[in-house]
Amino acid sequence: MNTTLYEVSVWVLPLIIAITFHEAAHGFVAHHFGDNTAWDRGRVSFNPLRHIDPFGTLIMPAILLLSHSPFLFGYAKPVPVNFRALRNPRIDMVWVALAGPATNIALALFAATAFHVVDYVPESAAQWLADNLKNALVINVILAIFNMLPIPPLDGGRVAVGLLPPMLAAPLARLEPYGMLILIGILILLPLAGSQFGLNLDVISAILRTMTGYVLRLILVVTGNA
Repeated sequence: MNTTLYEVSVWVLPLIIAITFHEAAHGFVAHHFGDNTAWDRGRVSFNPLRHIDPFGTLIMPAILLLSHSPFLFGYAKPVPVNFRALRNPRIDMVWVALAGPATNIALALFAATAFHVVDYVPESAAQWLADNLKNALVINVILAIFNMLPIPPLDGGRVAVGLLPPMLAAPLARLEPYGMLILIGILILLPLAGSQFGLNLDVISAILRTMTGYVLRLILVVTGNA
């Protein structure tokens, strides 16, 4: 039981911080560019209780952790953004979307930099702090990379919609209601179907792992941890 509580504390805590800051950043940047929807609803806040989705933030990560799943995933309540209220909707939408992944990269840089203080922490807390920082680094990089997939409603999809010519942006934007189904299809169902025929169709996961590895190594180099 003590081991389980320890594992929960070093995984769920960094995950809650990562998704809370991610969502708050969206709301803050939207407010900066003229949309007060999230601001008026109290969602521009670093208080996790304002962003926690009971299932996506707590129950699902806990189930994955306790079942020794090879991956940990979670999500918060999406921050409401009225893109039509933005002063320049097409371009400002790009900045609002980028705010979440950019914040996760900033948190990853902070976690990696903080590794340098672990040696100065009392021995009884050093391992716990080190595990939290390590997991914070990994979780934030994964969230940033995953959310930049060019599929609406992920942040990368909205960036693509804002930057692509209207001829390409319009059909991509129309995919948003089906975005999560598409993700489930390419990340879970497609690899499962491929395995039935001896084919490795887990291409997206392989790309994500490769990109995550590169970004992690770059952050470690930049912060003097290589």
